[in-house]
Amino acid sequence: MNELELEALVSAGETSNIEFKELLNEHTHLNSRRMENLACQMKHRVIAGNGSAIYVIGVTDAGSMKGIPRAEFDETVFVLDNIAMEIDARVTGVEEYQVNGGLVGLVSVESNPKTAEHILIGTAGHVDHGKSTLVGALVTGTTDDGAGRTRIYLDVLPHEIARGLSADLSYAVYGIKGKDVIHLKNPLNKKESANVVAQADKIISFVDTVGHEPWLRTTIRGIVGQKLDYGLLVVAADDGVTHITREHLGILLAMELPVIIALTKVDIATAEQIRKAESAIHNVLKLVGRVPYRVKAAGDVATVAVKAPEGIVVPLIYTSSVTREGYDLLERLIFSLPKRNLMSKEPFELYIDRIYQVDGVGVVVSGTIKQGELAPNESLYLGPMKDGSFARVKVQSIEMHHYRVNRGSAGDIVGVAIKGVRPSEIVRGMVLAREQPEATWEFDAEILILNHPTRIGLGYEPVIHLETICEAVEVVGLDTDYMMAGQQGRARIRFKFRPYVVEPGQKFIFREGKSKGVGRVL
Repeated sequence: MNELELEALVSAGETSNIEFKELLNEHTHLNSRRMENLACQMKHRVIAGNGSAIYVIGVTDAGSMKGIPRAEFDETVFVLDNIAMEIDARVTGVEEYQVNGGLVGLVSVESNPKTAEHILIGTAGHVDHGKSTLVGALVTGTTDDGAGRTRIYLDVLPHEIARGLSADLSYAVYGIKGKDVIHLKNPLNKKESANVVAQADKIISFVDTVGHEPWLRTTIRGIVGQKLDYGLLVVAADDGVTHITREHLGILLAMELPVIIALTKVDIATAEQIRKAESAIHNVLKLVGRVPYRVKAAGDVATVAVKAPEGIVVPLIYTSSVTREGYDLLERLIFSLPKRNLMSKEPFELYIDRIYQVDGVGVVVSGTIKQGELAPNESLYLGPMKDGSFARVKVQSIEMHHYRVNRGSAGDIVGVAIKGVRPSEIVRGMVLAREQPEATWEFDAEILILNHPTRIGLGYEPVIHLETICEAVEVVGLDTDYMMAGQQGRARIRFKFRPYVVEPGQKFIFREGKSKGVGRVL
């Protein structure tokens, strides 16, 4: 920033995250009463700025640039740094300008990296069984009107609103501070979401997927492409278990996710419908070696919270978004569950899920951090490009649910502003990585054919879902002449149109029409 820009900033007056001070001194402003007021003021500015605030010092109350002596300038920065520590923030930068023989400065204050436990839960289930309504009612703490009023917080695209059907992944957040749940009055309000991240001791992020069969690939992307800790399968009591219910359950289990089941709409279902729905749930779970456990009271939560993360015991809770029946139990269970995808100390890596061009910010990519940690100003590799090369980019800033943070860790859903590449050069499935990975055209895998009407052999061309990659591939090698439904074997798989980063141990799903299979990279 030059002096003209500084003068323009001062002339414009205060904005939500900018505070003006002439000077601060240790004796006056670090006593307990005054410091408490200043700390509250700074906290407000930091939250308003989604994790960052700017203090302009050396400016009078009237808004003119006065300039203060060096000793007073340094003492003011010292006082601001001490106030920042009170709110778990820090001074990250100081810019100085010579004005009237003194100094005017811009002091940047940013919140410290969050240490709150962050749990990711992916929803799944048949269309119109109430996934988005359930999540909307959970994060707002309100009731639904029976016509999907709370769903509007998740379904925001015009055609989603018009049809009442989710068509893309949606994200929602709420948290707990001490014993109090932080509900959102309006989950679409970015400042409210940022406030949850700023204050919560434990954060719950929902990845709300799509129940309509034509958009199954989007559901798979939400379950396979995010570092989910748990799956929340929604089954409507008046409709019961459907083929989509079974399909979504299969995807959750293929990714080895523990599952929670919410039996929704119990307020409009008959006793017989509820009985049949629960019986069908029991039967399908037993077929895949899982044990259903009906959660009826608070005492049951403590039992299943210990067992559920292992994946064998599946909690089942009756719910109604209209009466909020079962919501206290579901909420208590969610906040009792431990994080499963523990932080990895390996070098940072993120598979890109979405790409944006944001005014005033530039290129932003989002996704869930697969491993390691990330901080602003780091230089990373982005790619692979179509020729297998990787571009060098610089991290400008990091946000989590619209709250700017100084660090992102494995399992966090983040938006990363980067510099050094155009949006048109980025595609979903690329990675951001601290160490340059290897571009892969072909890889060996262990595969299991779940469903196929005939048999597959060399030349079989399904679409593969691996992390956020969704790409056509070709089977170019098999350890047998052909494979049929129920068979397991080894295959060599080649991407048809561009290379990606593929690593041993990664799980994937492949589809082609009604044919489906799962696999693991060898």
